[in-house]
Amino acid sequence: MVMRKTLKSLNPFLVLRTLSSPNRQFSAVATAGLPDSDGHSPSFTFSPDGGEQEAQNKNTKDDKIYVRAPKTPSSASSSVTMPTSFLTGSIVGKRFYKQVTTREADDGIGWTVMLDYRTLKTPSKRPLKCPTLTLAMAIAAEWDYQQTDGIRPFTMPMMKLACTALERVPLTRPKIIEHLMKKFHQDLVFCRAPGDSDLTRGVFERQVEKIDPILKWVESEFGFKPVVYSSFFGGKQEDSLVNAIESLLKKTDDFELAAIDALAASAHSLVISIGIVRGRLQIEEAIELIRLEEDLQVDRWGLVEGGHDLDIADLRVQISSAVAFLGLSRRS
Repeated sequence: MVMRKTLKSLNPFLVLRTLSSPNRQFSAVATAGLPDSDGHSPSFTFSPDGGEQEAQNKNTKDDKIYVRAPKTPSSASSSVTMPTSFLTGSIVGKRFYKQVTTREADDGIGWTVMLDYRTLKTPSKRPLKCPTLTLAMAIAAEWDYQQTDGIRPFTMPMMKLACTALERVPLTRPKIIEHLMKKFHQDLVFCRAPGDSDLTRGVFERQVEKIDPILKWVESEFGFKPVVYSSFFGGKQEDSLVNAIESLLKKTDDFELAAIDALAASAHSLVISIGIVRGRLQIEEAIELIRLEEDLQVDRWGLVEGGHDLDIADLRVQISSAVAFLGLSRRS
């Protein structure tokens, strides 16, 4: 009797969501702001005069604003340290500049962002050099959007992805590709819901309708048929397909790999990420595939305000910003 009441009290939506979670294990390795492999967080410091103080100590003149990792636990009072602000949504510091502009890089290769008369720099103190003017203008717009009461790094996805592409990807490219390929076998599009379960009623049919065309595209694009599975522990793709996908990743430039990594982390799917990059999927199509199971459960059990709606909005921001970053970074 007690067991029967317990089973009746279970929310099938929560049970399905819990069971599905192991298949969603993509996370961005290259994202700026994540801890390094040694456990230390790469703190970013926005400093209006930190560069000048350091220059005075060396009897040189430096009038540039930069984003850098602090050398000591203590920092100047005018510095703004943001170790995980990109992820936590923190508001840091006050806006210390009036005008944001762009200009061609000193070497004539790429474009940089200017805060007043100072050059914006990366964590390693190099100018934030963008491959295209349009990307530099997008990053400048993010800085120009900041309010006087504080800088909001979570409203600057282009800045975050640019730092990732310029700083992290060149140093950790093999690790990023290895991570993506490790999770490739557990890709969202390869997992098929059981067709005989009441908890997943309608999911299998919707997967066949929406996901099968993507699997056929993968087969035609790479020449190998993907393996679908319904096992809780995942499956294994053929080595030929794995090698083809890995070869594609190795041919990408740093900006493309940064975008693919960010998309895969948000989509829980490398296939969907590649589909977006290759132009097979539009943003809304990708979001529909990513949320296919959860949207069916929402239709069945209802939407939780302050939960599902925020998840949808956040997903749109993550996918859209990565797609925009990829498009703006490509030279025409």
